[in-house]
Amino acid sequence: MALLRRRKASEAEKAQHSGSKSDKEIERTDEENDKNINNRKKAKKAKFEGKKKWSCLDSCCWFIGCICTVWWILLFLYNAMPASIPQYVTEAITGPLPDPPGVKLRKEGLTAKHPVVFVPGIVTGGLELWEGHQCAEGLFRKRLWGGSFGEVYKRPLCWVEHMSLNNETGLDPSGIRVRPVSGLVAADYFAAGYFVWAVLIANLARIGYEEKTMYMAAYDWRLAFQNTEARDQALSRIKSNIELMVATNGGKKAVIIPHSMGVLYFLHFMKWVEAPAPMGGGGGSDWCAKHIKAVMNIGGPLLGAPKAVPGLLSAEAKDIAAARAMAPGFLDNDLFRVQTLQHVMRMTRTWDSTMSMIPKGGDTIWGDLDWSPEESYVPRKRKQRDNDSQTAEQTDTETLDSQKKSINYGRIISFGKDVAEAPSSEIERIDFKGAVKGNNVANITSCDVWTEYHDMGIEGIKAVAEYKVYTAGSLLDLLHFVAPKMMARGDAHFSYGIADNLDDPKYEHYKYWSNPLETKLPNAPDMEIYSMYGVGIPTERAYVYKLSPYSECYIPFQIDTSADGGKEDSCLKDGVYSNDGDETVPVLSAGFMCAKGWRGKTRFNPSGIQTYIREYDHAPPATLLEGRGTQSGAHVDIMGNFALIEDIIRVAAGATGEDLGGDQVYSDIFKWSDKINLPL
Repeated sequence: MALLRRRKASEAEKAQHSGSKSDKEIERTDEENDKNINNRKKAKKAKFEGKKKWSCLDSCCWFIGCICTVWWILLFLYNAMPASIPQYVTEAITGPLPDPPGVKLRKEGLTAKHPVVFVPGIVTGGLELWEGHQCAEGLFRKRLWGGSFGEVYKRPLCWVEHMSLNNETGLDPSGIRVRPVSGLVAADYFAAGYFVWAVLIANLARIGYEEKTMYMAAYDWRLAFQNTEARDQALSRIKSNIELMVATNGGKKAVIIPHSMGVLYFLHFMKWVEAPAPMGGGGGSDWCAKHIKAVMNIGGPLLGAPKAVPGLLSAEAKDIAAARAMAPGFLDNDLFRVQTLQHVMRMTRTWDSTMSMIPKGGDTIWGDLDWSPEESYVPRKRKQRDNDSQTAEQTDTETLDSQKKSINYGRIISFGKDVAEAPSSEIERIDFKGAVKGNNVANITSCDVWTEYHDMGIEGIKAVAEYKVYTAGSLLDLLHFVAPKMMARGDAHFSYGIADNLDDPKYEHYKYWSNPLETKLPNAPDMEIYSMYGVGIPTERAYVYKLSPYSECYIPFQIDTSADGGKEDSCLKDGVYSNDGDETVPVLSAGFMCAKGWRGKTRFNPSGIQTYIREYDHAPPATLLEGRGTQSGAHVDIMGNFALIEDIIRVAAGATGEDLGGDQVYSDIFKWSDKINLPL
């Protein structure tokens, strides 16, 4: 019995020990399970937080994608809805819409008469790929410029490579051939929904024009003008097509309609076609008199455009400078993970045509440190008017307190607002031309793209800023200093002076043919020349610059967007001094030659070709449904201006400048022209 009791006690003790051991194991297991659960929660949380971390590239892609998606949805809805709906809504808000010019003039009995030739300007003509490198596989005869611009987003560096020209010759790089699109589709629309020539073409068609009586003189707008002939025979094609159209239309002369840089291109053509081969087309001195009724220049930068200067100096203009100020570094380094502005600068500096728009005439035309023709300019406030009116009425002008002090528009580039406003006697300038280049700003091997600024060095960059202020006369020296390769090519194709003696044989060279101050108009006394352009829009005229705060791989100069006039109606905003014009070309450049330089018989117009100025006072669209408006004076939007289109159609149907009512002027172009002391 005692043995049995001891056995039972031993078993009870073992059972108790076993139970306590199981409890410890259970506690240990529970702790391990809790740890595992916590680890899984932390892992999930880290994974979730990792997904939420966005890079700048992600944000940029989403932003661009959202914009494109919204744009295409709106475009789809606009095209899907019946055409009567936008018109109905617009008429309910603004009243009945006027008939399009083509409809209106057809009711008056006008019909197609003279063949019409369109000459597009810079960037508005389509370019397509005919031969490329491996990165451009599958893009044969696809548009690299114009259309959807899809390749810019898909393969940006490849696109830049194929849109660039050879930096030494200004022609095709090895293994790449990009050529202009041909036909009316070359420049009817710049991109989907964004018209250039389409509205004018449609209205001409309403009075009977068709493709056999309309011709788009497409050319590669990147090339120097004479190189379009050397590479593509573009000038010869224009000559042949005009001759064919005149011959097949009963000998009726052609009406030529150039736009923007196309104005300079066709001025070059008129000298080329008269000049003997091989430099010229061999048409003889009477070719223009036999084949051209009128040249109707739209928004022509005949004397250049100040806006071209910051484009060449720092790859920017007013809008880009504002974007850089809002997002510092975004355009310099982050977009597409490449140095965007540097790539743009390197690409555009191979486009020799951009040098054709450097201001011409020097200080005589554009002013010096203390004087400019537009120094008393005061912005005008206008009310919306009826574009059918054929007589210009000056509207009320308000003198603004911010404009009581004259603006030194002749100082096209000033390093600092204080320099832009200071008396010239107080500006201490150190000549930059003797500065020693070198001592690179950065190790260029770390930069995405080389620019000529990398060869200037710190001393060269400082020397440019220490010269303080640049007028039209010293801008050429500046550009030669900062971009010697580009300007070496430019010197072979363009000139920017004023001729002393136009009978000097040197002016027979093609480099002078696109400068109206260094060439004569054709011997065609029955021909007419029109300057047609928008007014009433602030247009870039001069700039306040600063040294860039960045030192490595960045463009060292940029527009100082902190410089401001201090008042809402000031001519100085975001580092840009504005004047009257069409937002791109100032009135002075577009109108001076027809107002004075070519008016009557002058040394620039020895046969006395009749010249007319037709200005179109800008009125923005009343509603979004009007699109870009029918009374716009903006540089490209003016191509849809009903009054301008009506003038063109009337001339194409046989009218003269006198039939249109002569000059139509809203600006001070005649007053400003009188201030310019140019021997005629």
